[in-house]
Amino acid sequence: MDAFERHFANWVIAQRWWILLATLLIVIATGTGIGQLSFNNDNRVYFSKQNPQLLALEALENTFSENENVLIAVAPKDGNVFTRSTLQAVQEITERAWFTPYSSRVGSLSNFQHSYSESDDLIVEDLYQNPQDLSDAEIERIKQIALSEPLLVKNLISVDGSVTAININVLKPKKSKTAIAEIASFTRQLKTEIEAKYPDITLHLAGGIMFGNAFQEVSQEDGATLLPLMYGILLITMALLLRSVWGTFATLIIIAISSSTALGLTGWLGISLSASSVNAPTVILTLAVADCIHILTSFAVAMRKGLTKQAAIVESVRINFQPLILTSLTTAIGFLSMNFSDAPPFRDLGNIVAMGVMAAMIFALLTLPSLMAVLPMKVKKSNDRGSNSIDSVANFVIKRRKVLLPVSLIVVLISMVGMSRIELDDNFIEYFDQRYEIRQSADFIRDNLAGMDTIEYALDSGESSGINSPAYLAKIEEFANWYRQQPYVTHVTVLTDIIKRLNKNLHNDDPAFYKIPENRELAAQYLLMYEMSLPYGLDLNDQINVDKSSTRMIVLVNGASSKQIRETDAHARAWLAQYAPKTMQTHGASISMMFSNISKTNIDQMLSGTLIALMMISLLLIAALKSLRLGLLSLVPNLFPALMTFGIWGFFVGEVGLTVAIVGTLTLGIVVDDTVHFLSKYQRARTELGKNAEEAVRYAFHTVGRALVITTVVLVLGFSTLILSGFKLNADMGILTAMAISIALILDVFCLPPLLMLLDRSDKKHQNSTKNSSTQTPQTSGATL
Repeated sequence: MDAFERHFANWVIAQRWWILLATLLIVIATGTGIGQLSFNNDNRVYFSKQNPQLLALEALENTFSENENVLIAVAPKDGNVFTRSTLQAVQEITERAWFTPYSSRVGSLSNFQHSYSESDDLIVEDLYQNPQDLSDAEIERIKQIALSEPLLVKNLISVDGSVTAININVLKPKKSKTAIAEIASFTRQLKTEIEAKYPDITLHLAGGIMFGNAFQEVSQEDGATLLPLMYGILLITMALLLRSVWGTFATLIIIAISSSTALGLTGWLGISLSASSVNAPTVILTLAVADCIHILTSFAVAMRKGLTKQAAIVESVRINFQPLILTSLTTAIGFLSMNFSDAPPFRDLGNIVAMGVMAAMIFALLTLPSLMAVLPMKVKKSNDRGSNSIDSVANFVIKRRKVLLPVSLIVVLISMVGMSRIELDDNFIEYFDQRYEIRQSADFIRDNLAGMDTIEYALDSGESSGINSPAYLAKIEEFANWYRQQPYVTHVTVLTDIIKRLNKNLHNDDPAFYKIPENRELAAQYLLMYEMSLPYGLDLNDQINVDKSSTRMIVLVNGASSKQIRETDAHARAWLAQYAPKTMQTHGASISMMFSNISKTNIDQMLSGTLIALMMISLLLIAALKSLRLGLLSLVPNLFPALMTFGIWGFFVGEVGLTVAIVGTLTLGIVVDDTVHFLSKYQRARTELGKNAEEAVRYAFHTVGRALVITTVVLVLGFSTLILSGFKLNADMGILTAMAISIALILDVFCLPPLLMLLDRSDKKHQNSTKNSSTQTPQTSGATL
């Protein structure tokens, strides 16, 4: 193998110009795929087509209608909706909202279908029209109706009448990539024009469509800020640590073409980017830097030993050939295991990064040495303080190994205790931090109206026209009343509120008849009369299915965590199981329910992915290192970083969302890199140089220690830039990964060497080594570029 590596390195030098030309052609061919990239801003993108909660929601929407919407909250500055000016603004917004692209229904105070009786006739009409012509008494009457109507209060009007809302339902084309942006653009323009015309009111835009649009805008902002920031950080870091202009330049080329190749392939493969996968370039360039640093630092060491430039390049490629392939494969395996995730954006992130990692490996082994051969790279003189520091750490670890090993294991165990304090909590509203208008609007609506979370039920009667049955109506009324008593529930939209109002209307508006009719035919007649009186676009198709066998009940929840939403639905299903007929047994369905379950679903699925990745990585290391003992030993510093990270997070934060499902596998592939480089140098010292365990540890520290520190710094800085993202999933992933990588280096320095010296005592040649061997340093010296 050693001969092959040397031959390969010499071949690269000989063919450097052809390799550089081939690299250019490959980058052009793949890079043109970047023009094929698209972005998926649908908030349902985080759910696979087989996701049970998504299937439940689609079944409900197929029965009734889709519930995607834009919600416009109207907040008059005087705190009173019931003024001529504000009522006029609400009416104008309502009328103009019908022109929203793909709108199917608009609901507000102005077009709320108020019903009442007049000479035994049922009158159904808009709650108000022409507000400028209304008298004070008429406005007061409208106020009393609105604030006493169950369908409005805590739904489209606040309890105190200080805030109201207009709800726009849309039916966007399934395959349209621009519909969400079109709708968001229209409503924002409407907001601007209305606020200019009515300076005494403020509009807040929210709803599923606006959140979907926010996914794309946050991603574009991250791409425009975090990626350039990362390039700047890497440039400064490499310049300071490598101290080589040409080395830094060559590295920047490698990371640029690695990211370009991965994104180009993504475009050609038709993979759509999302708010999570859009950060793949940042991850790729961070990992690509690590490959370059190992080759460049080995090159410097070889030059310092007196080798010529060409010979130093050959030696650098030779000793890093196997570790670089191993670390790239293990990293790719870790990211590819993200395909077990139920969230497609994380699958895409894993696949894109895996392509980038393999591209970076190829470019690092072929293009980087070729660049080094043609660039005027030189090794600067150095006082070698960095190498001396690494040697001092090595001596400390060797001398204190009997203390460091148990202390390390105790710290690991203590930190892992914190995992028991972690709670899963996913709220897609809080995926965006307070800097974004969408989060500010959502918080305002949650504080003043009913909140943004819903749980919806399709309650089947079991027979055609069964919704007219008094027994059925009584049962869904009972279910709705039970729900109204539950914590965090602010509003329940149910058919019986309309039925009871109609019964009262057709009994001369006698309050005593505000109840469910006792006669089935009477209930059917009421509904028929009401439906025939409704204007176009305001029918009951969103609440009643075609054969009138089922109705939709919508529960609005405010301030509940994901766990509480899951528990609320579980209690509701238990209630249905105990008190309702079998035909009504159903699960809650909504976007909120989907996000409430996504963490648990992903953790269950990613557990399999992590175990498979762990097995594959272990087998790969055992085969490559040709040692079962070293392969199994590598599991210790590779498994513990993620576990310790979650433990520390549990102590200091406690809550974690969807990110927890993928961080374990993501970090597993990355943290293996340091272990592989350390073990490969350790094994080289044992087998090629004939050193005993202590000397081999010292050799590994001396030859690869500085590179490990540099790559860890670069990786931590790279993932730390994600902390600046306003998108919580990316920020959490950044900080958790940075923590895991930092912990991995600490374990590789203070835990792995003592383990090696404890378990690897089979060497006979050096068992009688001299006492001063503990202070010797290898006959190679470090260098800086």
